[in-house]
Amino acid sequence: MKKINRNTQLVSAGRKKAYTQGVVNPVVQRASTVVFDSVAELKEAAKKRGDKTLFYGRRGTTTHFALQEAIAELEGGEGCALYPSGAAAISNALLSFVKTGDHILMVDTAYEPTRDFCDKILAGLGIETTYYPPGIGAGISALIKDNTRVLFLESPGSITMEIQDVPAMVAKANERGVMTMLDNTWGNGLHYRPLEHGVDISIQAATKYIVGHSDVMMGVAVSNKKYWPTLRENSYLLGQCTSADDAYLALRGLRTMAVRLKQHEQAAIDVATWLETHPLVDHVRHPAFETCPGHEFFKRDFDGSNGLFSFVMKAGNQQAIDAFLDSLQHFKMGFSWGGYESLVTANLTMKGLRSETGWTQGPVIRLHIGLEDVADLLADLNQALAFYEQHL
Repeated sequence: MKKINRNTQLVSAGRKKAYTQGVVNPVVQRASTVVFDSVAELKEAAKKRGDKTLFYGRRGTTTHFALQEAIAELEGGEGCALYPSGAAAISNALLSFVKTGDHILMVDTAYEPTRDFCDKILAGLGIETTYYPPGIGAGISALIKDNTRVLFLESPGSITMEIQDVPAMVAKANERGVMTMLDNTWGNGLHYRPLEHGVDISIQAATKYIVGHSDVMMGVAVSNKKYWPTLRENSYLLGQCTSADDAYLALRGLRTMAVRLKQHEQAAIDVATWLETHPLVDHVRHPAFETCPGHEFFKRDFDGSNGLFSFVMKAGNQQAIDAFLDSLQHFKMGFSWGGYESLVTANLTMKGLRSETGWTQGPVIRLHIGLEDVADLLADLNQALAFYEQHL
């Protein structure tokens, strides 16, 4: 069969007749108990219970199988595990492969809950974490120890958006037998596919662009063939599962992800371009812009961008930040991103969010550009930045 375009893939993946039962969308199949008519039938299901076969509700239903198949196809993996949140996907992927006495390498710009998990949970289990600068590239080899089990990447980095040289780092990890994981929530599987660059497990907070409507918490982890059996079984043993209704909403979001991302991407570029010229702004941290660290790797490895980026102010204080945030009308303060609404967060410093990457620059404001009209968003930012300047 001829290879199809990825936009077409988003529409067609996970839509076997066994999942749709002859209608357009996979049906919602809710279940805890699966019943069997004979001992032979039960035993046969038990043999295949990790392979899209009905066995027990926590193993999944046809609704879950449809979503898992679609996302695994999108990211080019052997299989996809589902979790109740992105944080759960990260923590359980790590727990599936590390034990007491192991060492992991974690990018210093990681999502804050990932850092907390390493410092509070893994440390208590006797698992050591070393944080490394996102731009280290092939230099990561100097930090690999005999007991290093996982190299964890996040590209772009949380808040400050650094893009990593993933192939160079994966090559060094492979030389030492270290497995690699990457938080691919920003890359979303459409614009970036880590497994194509040698990463072993690609993780996303499906809460963001896959669902796309700010109404479902979900995480996914797509693994290559080597690590899929372990990820699948250990995630099951750790009790991970999602509801069929949430899986259905994620499938529905997946169908429109390409067109939504196109709008998010162009609107964000328009807003970032405007911010570049504002006298209060030092520089923009959008991977598609040359002012973003690692921009050259973005150009080489990514197929596109989305609505999330940051910009750095030349000067500021907490009073100015508060005045800016309070005056915004279309940008709402809130955690997460990836939905249809525009969001904003701000950090005066990176204190508590970095340990190996010093931050001596001005305040960082992160925007998620939603689906509103760009002219309205620019007017909103313009008036809010005027309030910011008044409080400097």
